[in-house]
Amino acid sequence: MVLSERRREGETTPPVWLAPDGSAVACVEKIKVLNENLTEFRQLAQDLIDDAVLMGCCEKQINDTLQRTLEELSSNYAAMR
Repeated sequence: MVLSERRREGETTPPVWLAPDGSAVACVEKIKVLNENLTEFRQLAQDLIDDAVLMGCCEKQINDTLQRTLEELSSNYAAMR
């Protein structure tokens, strides 16, 4: 899928990925992996919302639950933060 197709589907432009010191990540392969992971995450979250709505759940509740879940996450690599 090309970037123009992703934008048409409502996806945002990938962020500039930053290192802990605030500098931009420059490695093309790292950026590629991060962008692919973000795309996969977005699709999984979209599937979760769609499934919940199709099963009769409240969309606001599932969005709130996803938001809380994200806020609870942190790196397993604390020493590298």
